[in-house]
Amino acid sequence: MVYFSAENLHQQNYIRGDDLMDATIQVRKRGVLTLPSELREKYGIQEGDTFRLVDLDGIFILTPMVPLVPELAREIEQARQEAGLSVQELLEGLREQRAKYHQERYDRDQSD
Repeated sequence: MVYFSAENLHQQNYIRGDDLMDATIQVRKRGVLTLPSELREKYGIQEGDTFRLVDLDGIFILTPMVPLVPELAREIEQARQEAGLSVQELLEGLREQRAKYHQERYDRDQSD
């Protein structure tokens, strides 16, 4: 197993000086970890935020889980604006596509 210290990562230019944080945390009852307040403030981490834990052979990486619905909503809104559509036009187009899909999918299944 290979061990990396924050100092070693910094020396190898894997981490820039401003991004370096080296802290000791302790596992409490029921596996609870407390992230340092500086880290929570820097990244806007709040109670209830969800993270994915990746175990790389004993090196743990926490990555924030972005709520999918708000992210999709932003992408849809951006696509709508780029296409120059109103919300009403977008919804009408979605209804048309849903009806077309339903007809192609289910009318064909019933004829088999």
